[in-house]
Amino acid sequence: MTTTMQNYSLTWTDPDGVPQASAVAYDQPSADRRKTELEAAGCTGVEIVAVRPGELPEPRA
Repeated sequence: MTTTMQNYSLTWTDPDGVPQASAVAYDQPSADRRKTELEAAGCTGVEIVAVRPGELPEPRA
C-alpha cells in the first residue's frame, strides 16, 4: 500500500497590499491553522495551494 503525502502552501496579500507566498510547505491541518493566523493579522485573499514536494507558489500580483 502506498501512502501519498500532499503538501500545501499559502498565498495572500498583506495588510500593506503586498502579495506574499509562504516559504515553507505545510500539511493540511497546519495550512488551515496558518490561514486562520494570517486572516486574524489582517491579510486578505488568503488561499491554500496544493504543491508538490520541493515546490512553492509565487506571490499573486
